[in-house]
Amino acid sequence: MGKVLAVIVAATVAAGLSANAAAQQKLVVAGYGGSFEDIMRKDIFPPFAKQHGVELDYVAGNSTNTVARLQAQKSNQQIDVAIIDDGPMYQAIALGFCAPITGLPADDIYSTARYKDDKAVAIGIVATGIMYNKKVFDEKKWAAPTSWKDLKDPKYKKQLVVPPLNNTYGLHALVEYAREGGGSEKKIDAGFTTFKNEVGPNVLVYEPSPGKMTELFSSGQAVISVWGSGRAKAFADTGFPVGFVYPQEGAYALLSSVCPIAKASPNPVAQAFVQYLVTPEVQQKLASAYGYGPVNKKAKIEDDPRVPLPIGKRAADLIVIDWDTVNQNRDDWNKRWTREIER
Repeated sequence: MGKVLAVIVAATVAAGLSANAAAQQKLVVAGYGGSFEDIMRKDIFPPFAKQHGVELDYVAGNSTNTVARLQAQKSNQQIDVAIIDDGPMYQAIALGFCAPITGLPADDIYSTARYKDDKAVAIGIVATGIMYNKKVFDEKKWAAPTSWKDLKDPKYKKQLVVPPLNNTYGLHALVEYAREGGGSEKKIDAGFTTFKNEVGPNVLVYEPSPGKMTELFSSGQAVISVWGSGRAKAFADTGFPVGFVYPQEGAYALLSSVCPIAKASPNPVAQAFVQYLVTPEVQQKLASAYGYGPVNKKAKIEDDPRVPLPIGKRAADLIVIDWDTVNQNRDDWNKRWTREIER
């Protein structure tokens, strides 16, 4: 009887331990939705989950949504790892949400991909440029766009889509038009004026959702947009006739970045997952599947003839905006944008 009881007790303890292990071994990752989420779930998560015996939960949303979630959960963080754009990442770091990353292979990571005190690291370089429907352009005998000025051309009336200002692509466009008008991040008025009077009349919708963006192109309502090289490549991979241009004035750099979330009891696998994302193998997957320019020097990738990747000279020539100034003013700009542009 004692032996049976001992077996039952041992089994119960084992079940309890395995239940606890299962409860602990869950990693909550917040990141972008759409095709990026698909790639994470299909190509990136499974090998890591298998190696570490961990279950991965994915919380999809744009970067500003993720930072808002971190703020809302401040006293009890649910997220273990956050993948967000560089601008909101600077905010997340300033708000104390990011823990320093340990074990980064410093010599292998490009210096442009590293953040101060290793509070975050880029997992891919994206170029913000102009995406267009090659088939429609060929049918209408339109020349491919070459310049940011082309978005003002009246022939695109109600066929242009621009992400709103709380999206990095939309922000890059505003800064570009400010610079074109003799301003800058510190003197933004010209950007608002250009959007209001010259670009705005062509805009069908200011669309933040990647899924809706591809729908608008697929349905033929949109033929040209401001978008990122990664999104454009993922769209081209579906067979859509995508054209993507690095404008002659310069395309803008967006660093898709990651940080482990600072919390009283950090998830033991969070650091390992961040390190995993910058390995050559994962960097190669993100480049081929999503069009990211790699941040690890050892990643071997081939360019894509349909959507040229931000590598080599193209990556070196990308314009980096003044995030310190932008983040100080962004709330005011968002309110002004709602008031003046997206009325």
